[in-house]
Amino acid sequence: MPESGGSRAQRAHIPPSGNGPGADDAPVVPHGDAGALSVDPAAPQVTAPAGLPEPADPPGAAGPGGGTAKAARRTGLLVTLVLGGLTALPPLSMDMYLPALPAVTDSLSAPAATVQLTLTACLAGMALGQLVVGPMSDRWGRRTPLLLGMVVYVLATAICALAPTAGLLIGFRLLQGLAGAAGIVIARAVVRDLYEGVEMARFFSTLMLISGVAPIVAPLIGGQVLRVTDWRGIFVVLTAVGIVLTLVVWKWLHETLPPADRHTGGVAEALRTMRGLLSDRVFTGYMVAGGLAFAVLFAYISASPFVVQEIYGASPQTFSLLFGLNSIGLIVVGQVNGKLLVGRISLDKVLGFGLAVIVLAAVALLLMTLGVFGEVGLVPVAAGLFVLMSAMGLAMPNTNAQALMRTKHAAGSASALLGTSSFLIGAVASPLVGIAGEDTAVPMAVVQVVCALAAVGCFLLLCRPWQRAGREADAL
Repeated sequence: MPESGGSRAQRAHIPPSGNGPGADDAPVVPHGDAGALSVDPAAPQVTAPAGLPEPADPPGAAGPGGGTAKAARRTGLLVTLVLGGLTALPPLSMDMYLPALPAVTDSLSAPAATVQLTLTACLAGMALGQLVVGPMSDRWGRRTPLLLGMVVYVLATAICALAPTAGLLIGFRLLQGLAGAAGIVIARAVVRDLYEGVEMARFFSTLMLISGVAPIVAPLIGGQVLRVTDWRGIFVVLTAVGIVLTLVVWKWLHETLPPADRHTGGVAEALRTMRGLLSDRVFTGYMVAGGLAFAVLFAYISASPFVVQEIYGASPQTFSLLFGLNSIGLIVVGQVNGKLLVGRISLDKVLGFGLAVIVLAAVALLLMTLGVFGEVGLVPVAAGLFVLMSAMGLAMPNTNAQALMRTKHAAGSASALLGTSSFLIGAVASPLVGIAGEDTAVPMAVVQVVCALAAVGCFLLLCRPWQRAGREADAL
């Protein structure tokens, strides 16, 4: 059986998709009623999740490749698109707005530093909102908090379009981030509800494809919107996107958390649940390792415009090209992870390899920026950044999958902790890249090396993958 990276206790409840001596080699089937979302065409007995469209043929009525498998694939594609839209909405909310910052400064007669707070407020809202929405979804199910969050997001975004002052814009950007966090945290929780083991890791790689494309196209969309209207038009477009996504969620994304699996307590129980999750050494290891890897990514995003354009003299067009290539590298490697590696190689091995590549790339960047190899041009630095970014496609989906595999009955709270920790650790690391001024890229490389090494340390010291691999081998 392919290694899923889960604990022995977790693997015990995953039903095999076959019987007899060869059953252990069969693909892992998602738990509960989620089989239809990752169907084996040779296994027509799986059914669609509760609340999602049922197959046209009754289970067992069609042979391999029949109507049941086709309906299951359609259902899986629908859920992928819905969850992908929820995952893409936060980067759209952040990055579509970036080209409009100078226009906002002029329109509201506010200092640039004040207008920058509109970005900070949205980012802080997304981080803190996950801590609220995650436990809510464990208590009341995924659908109600998600719809509530989407409605508030639409209202807050519409008010941003009408904001007469920078202060009001900052306040409603904060509310926009708090509400938009519902999409991030509940999308991950729904994946945990529907998928198990390697299938969950594959789905996270698919979501990375969507969330990786969103930051690339968002500034381009924002720039095109500014060609026909002012900065307020960007929030009008985001409002329209929010309305469409809310309607799609209301019609097609049905409840994935059964009432029997929900928590009935209030804030105190939510805090106890989070405390229990944090007391799980392995979960905390994956959470912090993922957050530190995300900090490496944040350091790149914060410093790369300055490093590439100001230090190495590239044009804005060249920077945009390099940024796009790096994002494509992350997306491609993420798809290789989901389509080729997961299920054939244990998640811990893939994760460990990804973290090792990140460390090596970060060290190479540090040596180049320190001048160890003499004067280097843009091409070697760009190559190092490309390798570093691409390796994120191995690290980030697998830390999420490994952490969530340990939290079946508290997926909302676990997803909240994963998201919040990533945003907070990234937010702390991001300002450090400019600590030595504008004439050197050394701080960016130092931050990346430190965070990458710390991620490896958390993975080895807290997750201890070799111990679990040994126990799983003994159990076979």
